[in-house]
Amino acid sequence: MNLPDLPSDPGLRPHITTYHPNIRERVRRKYLLKGPCQPRNLEFPKTYKGGQLRRFSPSWYSGNANWLEYSENKDAVFCLCCYLFKVDLGDQGGGDAFITEGYSNWKKKERLTYHVGKDSNSFHNRAWEKCQAFNDYRIRLVASIDCVRFLLKQGLAFRGHDESKFSSNQGNFLELLSFLASQYEVARAVVLGNAPKNLKLTAPSIQKDIVNACSIETTNAIIRELGDELFPILVDESRDISCSEQMAVVLRYVDSRGYVMERVIGIKHVKSTTAISLKESIDDLFATHGLSIDRLRGQGYDGASNMQGEFNGLKAFILRENQSRKCPYMAGLFDLVTMVVNIFGGSPKRRDFLLDKQYEKVVEALSNNEIESGQGLNQERTLVRASDTRWGSHYGTLMSLVTMFSSVIDVLGFVVEESTDRNGEASNLLLILQSFSFVFNLHLMTLILGITNDLSQALQRKDQDIVNAMRLVKLYKDRLQETRDDGWAHLLEEVISFCSKYEIKIPSMSNVYVPYGRPRRRIEQVTIEHHYKVERFNSVIDRHMQELNNRFNEANTELLLCVACLSPSELFAAFDKEKLVCLAELYPSDFSFLELSALPNQLENYIRDKMVATKRHVVFFLVYRLVTLALILPVATASVERAFSAMKMVKNRLRSKMGDQWLNDILVIFIERDIFCDISYDAIMDRF
Repeated sequence: MNLPDLPSDPGLRPHITTYHPNIRERVRRKYLLKGPCQPRNLEFPKTYKGGQLRRFSPSWYSGNANWLEYSENKDAVFCLCCYLFKVDLGDQGGGDAFITEGYSNWKKKERLTYHVGKDSNSFHNRAWEKCQAFNDYRIRLVASIDCVRFLLKQGLAFRGHDESKFSSNQGNFLELLSFLASQYEVARAVVLGNAPKNLKLTAPSIQKDIVNACSIETTNAIIRELGDELFPILVDESRDISCSEQMAVVLRYVDSRGYVMERVIGIKHVKSTTAISLKESIDDLFATHGLSIDRLRGQGYDGASNMQGEFNGLKAFILRENQSRKCPYMAGLFDLVTMVVNIFGGSPKRRDFLLDKQYEKVVEALSNNEIESGQGLNQERTLVRASDTRWGSHYGTLMSLVTMFSSVIDVLGFVVEESTDRNGEASNLLLILQSFSFVFNLHLMTLILGITNDLSQALQRKDQDIVNAMRLVKLYKDRLQETRDDGWAHLLEEVISFCSKYEIKIPSMSNVYVPYGRPRRRIEQVTIEHHYKVERFNSVIDRHMQELNNRFNEANTELLLCVACLSPSELFAAFDKEKLVCLAELYPSDFSFLELSALPNQLENYIRDKMVATKRHVVFFLVYRLVTLALILPVATASVERAFSAMKMVKNRLRSKMGDQWLNDILVIFIERDIFCDISYDAIMDRF
């Protein structure tokens, strides 16, 4: 409920009981923060009192500065604290002029003393105690909110292992509150030990309530920014540190300034990742935030089978089965690479040994003129750990392994000779890494990911360039097809050369291929070369081509290229009115027949005017609607992946038992902290 306009003049204020109970506390807070209305530089009117002209004197404020108010409208004085808390104290003092009509007998100043009373249990003194308690509560709450805001923006933990009074570290929240108290006298007087035992506002439940209030206000700010605009959703799911499936939902929309925004509105724990379960979670999120599926104009999911689908009207049809299979050879490659990285990453000693070995190899190669020297070349590097939410990071991991292969083999040999619990694992890895099969898979995936790395990086950018993205998609489709047609011989030559350099046994390509663990009689007899070329080389490239075609088929590629016609770059070089009309026809619920007829004329004028910056989006509303629909098309789910990167920072090994609501509240604020920073204290206190 919105706070009404609050008149400063006490004579114009309605009775406190006329305010709705939900906002009565807000009214009190506003008036107490503002303080009593005490004008001084006025021509106070004179009236006859006791046969003399008398008027109010500002000197009366002295000694009564905390409560005495003057009404210019009624030429009378009032009591602020009695006005604010009369309703809580019952009918006592109900006829007191200082609350209702105001006191204006300027002859009898002693009436002020009579109003206050000598007894601490007088109506005024009890009202004043409530004012003090209310103000102390506000200061205490602001201090707690200050601590909460800092911890949320930094993504830090709230509680400590031992929060007892005698603990040397009571946790971030209590330690930060204690620091605030040490710096500010106004806070020190009312928090922690100086607060009532039942109203310290430091309990874990209170912390969660404040965080929840912050989260709700942050999400509400996003929904207000969205307004009545159309939007698509970007959805993905990932496991957190406690192996719970978490689904992140992002809205993409154009704000009132004409900027494209992508905002996280929720992290939902899903017990099942089936299509029905995911849809129910999305429906629940929509209902919570008052979003209508009628305004949905697109969806972005990752490649998992249970996340793909499309909306048709008000019903969701989401694919239940994955029609393509994963390549087991490449899946095994990445598992092995992860094991290698873990062996070195888990031991500073082995990591330093690897760096020393690599340094020796580089020095030796430079002395033999095997590599070039120069600025930026031969930098110190180690094995790069791949990110679960950044597929492009796997390319860096594979490249580092290829570059440091000799050093990795040497250090693994050293680990085998050590009497540690990992020498058995290192021995197995050493055997596998020095096999032709592993080297082939390593070089194949390095080649494929190297081709698509620029596209992967481009699609993860926040500021998407659709034209450039489509150009890259076409380029890499062509490059992958060329590699499939003509790249086999070059790859095989490179693998054989690598194996020869590191004395790895090279099988005869004409021999019959025998799969490990499978009887010959049950399989078709093929040569080793056929197996590597068809079942690995061709299969992996075909899989990548299929995934690119699934995401960027002819229909949606044409759609995105139509969108490119709206680009103002190079003096609207890509502008094509006919294509844009075709684009509008793809949105029958947004463009009526008459609007489609009027669209070409507006398009002609569009290229001569800016839109929102010059307020022309009001005049050319059909073009602006088309531009909006084009801008909100989801091209990539990078924003959702960033949410999961943030989740790893917030819900980590030491905070693995975070509840679902607690995780959602903290993550939404941590990710959208630019929105959260603009949320006022009043909004948070009201929600709390």
